[in-house]
Amino acid sequence: MSRAAVDAAQAAQEIPVCDADLEEVRRWDREDPIGHFRERFELPADIVYLDGNSLGALPVETHQRLEDVISRQWGRDLIRSWNVHGWIHAPERVGAKIARLIGADGDEVIVADSTSVNLYKLLCGALALRPDRSVVLSEPGNFPTDLYVIQGAIAGATPARRLRLEPADRILEAIDDDTALVMLTHVHYKTAAVHDMRAITERAHECGALVLWDLSHSAGAVEVDLNGCGVDMAVGCGYKYLNGGPGAPAYLFLARRHHDSFISPLSGWMGHRAPFDFVDDYAPAPGIRRFLCGTPYMLGLLALEAGVDLMLECGIAPLVEKSRRLSELFIRLVQRMCPRSSLRLISPADPARRGSHVAFAHPDGYAVMQALIERGVIGDFRSPDILRFGFAPLYTRYEDVWRAVATLAEVLASECWSDPRYAVRAPVT
Repeated sequence: MSRAAVDAAQAAQEIPVCDADLEEVRRWDREDPIGHFRERFELPADIVYLDGNSLGALPVETHQRLEDVISRQWGRDLIRSWNVHGWIHAPERVGAKIARLIGADGDEVIVADSTSVNLYKLLCGALALRPDRSVVLSEPGNFPTDLYVIQGAIAGATPARRLRLEPADRILEAIDDDTALVMLTHVHYKTAAVHDMRAITERAHECGALVLWDLSHSAGAVEVDLNGCGVDMAVGCGYKYLNGGPGAPAYLFLARRHHDSFISPLSGWMGHRAPFDFVDDYAPAPGIRRFLCGTPYMLGLLALEAGVDLMLECGIAPLVEKSRRLSELFIRLVQRMCPRSSLRLISPADPARRGSHVAFAHPDGYAVMQALIERGVIGDFRSPDILRFGFAPLYTRYEDVWRAVATLAEVLASECWSDPRYAVRAPVT
């Protein structure tokens, strides 16, 4: 679908959200230019799934892809599949596809390991490029693994390094001549607040610092233009909006200008210049492939490719536009249907500053979410008091938003959440 056709279709369905009723949002779904993609996912009919920002839904194509990988490629062709079916090149091939979603060139992204491992690789490599600077700058409340990886990497660093945390609105002024690396999550995992990637990256470069962005809550839902913003490094996971499945491999981006000078601290055999020469001494592969480490997990990697292919088929622009309308509809319906509740919006009110999820605080947020889940509306809870609702535009319908808010209003009005069983914490929230 052309960009002009998408724009025309979207302009024709501007949403008078304060007056919306169920029949009207159903009409919006019928007129949605990308609504047909929902049929490409396996979603239970009785569930409203608003947690695709934590675990994406299962694409129908993933079944077919994995059946072929397991039965034919692994089952019949066995180890020959590394050559016959191109397994050995899959990390770069799928990375090049993800690059198209995040404003990067194909040879700047590779799929490998987990987000945490990739953070460690890039963090250590960045610090090695700034040996005379001591500060890694981030914000309090950043996603925990980001902060934990920084703490672990600098614990025994020589020369000594330190982590400095500054509130989001003070990041720009906090960057100075002692900053080695600015490490931030583009879309905040709790609030959905979006950092100004361009402004922060430009300020860091003015001071001689490098920047590393975590795109885990961005790619596939909001606009990302890494090269347009001059970004140095980025990471992201494959199991949220990219629909790669639980534990899907992650990806990392390194701008081409850094390829020759960057050294990965995890010098595994797949990152070697000639891994099948089996020599004793390590020599890094040219380009982005040096950031591979161990043998790629092919089942997860090829499942991820199925999800990414769906994203590319749709195109990122209509996804971003629909994401904004879904979240705006949710917020305004909450304002209309839950006017006297204890909910407090903690996401930015401006859709241009908000990612593809919406967060409300409630004193009994965990219990409220459990009551919602029991009634077929699946979001999630983030400590200490946040109800989080995600909108994956490939498959979330406007009707899903309406049904979710109607159910939320019923749960709050009836106070059914006060049943003691809803307060019992599960291991995963």
